[in-house]
Amino acid sequence: MATATRILKNAATTTSRPIAIFLNASRINYDKAMDFSKLSAITDFKTVDVDMLHDLNEIVSNVTTSRAEIVITKEMEVPQEAIARFPPSVKLLCEAGTGYNNIPITLAREKGIDVVNVPTYSNESVAHMVITYVMSFSAALFQQAKMLHDGDRTNFSVFQHPIYEITGKTLGLIGGSGTIGTSVVDVAIPLGMKILIGSRRTSLPHGHKYEGHPRVSVVPLDTLLAESDFVSVNCPLNEETRHSIGRREIELMKPTAFLINTARGAIINERELIECMNEGRIAGAGLDTQEVEPPPAESEIWGLENVFMTPHIGWRRLETRQRLVDMTVKNIEAYIEGKPINVVN
Repeated sequence: MATATRILKNAATTTSRPIAIFLNASRINYDKAMDFSKLSAITDFKTVDVDMLHDLNEIVSNVTTSRAEIVITKEMEVPQEAIARFPPSVKLLCEAGTGYNNIPITLAREKGIDVVNVPTYSNESVAHMVITYVMSFSAALFQQAKMLHDGDRTNFSVFQHPIYEITGKTLGLIGGSGTIGTSVVDVAIPLGMKILIGSRRTSLPHGHKYEGHPRVSVVPLDTLLAESDFVSVNCPLNEETRHSIGRREIELMKPTAFLINTARGAIINERELIECMNEGRIAGAGLDTQEVEPPPAESEIWGLENVFMTPHIGWRRLETRQRLVDMTVKNIEAYIEGKPINVVN
């Protein structure tokens, strides 16, 4: 594990500050509302004010020219070749987020670069996004808004959509024993929902907040799919979970059920989802993440009346983004002190 021996000095002495570059700062600072002062206080902080850098040479050039020791990214693909060409100055790669499937962590380790993430910054925000979808589906808000947008006001005379209370309904959480899943349960339980958590285990880990709760059960995935009114994907993306939700899984769901994804788009096989939605296999899908963000312009998913998409906004609330910046500072402070935290490689 690469560690630093640098010791932070007082504000008047800045020569010892490491150079840090945020390669796609506009991803989180698109509204210029973020306070980066804490980052500037402990590093010689530079930003590239774009949403994403896609060009390999541009990525490498920015890192090399800046002489950065610390590289920060947010959901940006960092190709293997880019890591291979990073100069020896780079010692820390900070993913300003939870998922790090966009970074070749094994190669980074071989080059002596610590890769760190921020695993808990968006728990409540993403949980609220899940519940927003649940409540919107239960009241047919998306469908009614679309009708009004299209000039159709007939719902005001003859109501055409099934709507219902969520109290007593079943919410199935794929990956529900983790921190975000637990935050979803924190909101869903007071609303009177029954919770199913999909797992190969027969119970929650010992000491889990909801261990033994009368309205929280651990069941096999197929049972969760068959019995839930809402299915929420909250697991990380890895080789095991990629495309793990496809036609077989969707066909197990109730025809009245809704599928919600606020995790990573590629967990759902989008091609098979589109086929199932065209066939009306389930009532609807709410996707805050997609396999490619945004989906290709020619994708059928744009035209599906029972699929509702948001542009990966679960983490974008103002407070959530600032918390992300502040927790990234904590990661960098720990590295500078020679005691790195949240290292994933």
